[in-house]
Amino acid sequence: MNEAGVGRMLPASLHQGIADLLPNRLEFYEEWLNPKAMRDGRIGLAPLAAVLSFLRREGDAYQLVSARAGEYAAEWTFADLSSLRRSFIKAAPLWLRLRLLTGVMQNMAGRTYRDCRTSVKWKKHTGTLRLSGSLFCVVREPVDHALCEFYGSAVRRLGELAGLELDVTSDRCRATGAERCTMTLTVRQP
Repeated sequence: MNEAGVGRMLPASLHQGIADLLPNRLEFYEEWLNPKAMRDGRIGLAPLAAVLSFLRREGDAYQLVSARAGEYAAEWTFADLSSLRRSFIKAAPLWLRLRLLTGVMQNMAGRTYRDCRTSVKWKKHTGTLRLSGSLFCVVREPVDHALCEFYGSAVRRLGELAGLELDVTSDRCRATGAERCTMTLTVRQP
């Protein structure tokens, strides 16, 4: 984590998402997501804010890159767990797996940005995820659609890695004027 509280995972996952989906624009974005600075953990809030602002101007590419970056963050977070913990999560009964997955989600959110917090309340096979401090949802003026795709895709992918199919729906988003971002998580096949 650098002084601004930005972990290495967020810049790296955005960089990889851009490389995958906007390869012709990668050089432009490397002005802010410099690979050497990423390795050294020196990407701060200002460069990330610039990247996200420019990505939002790319139209549909913003959602696609954010989603891909979220998937990478989930995969890297899950891969960083010990093999024993990964096996335990996958083998746990559904009710326990959901709670263990909640802990992994919270860990991932904190690794992307120190001030990002998540909480999930599960009721049977449906959860309500509350997200505060998301850098993706910081905008000057409210927008007309949710910008939480990074975390929605990350949660969906973490579910897949844990052997669950999760539907993730954004209910409220700070970028649209809500106090915090809220998503509904539904286990498709309990």
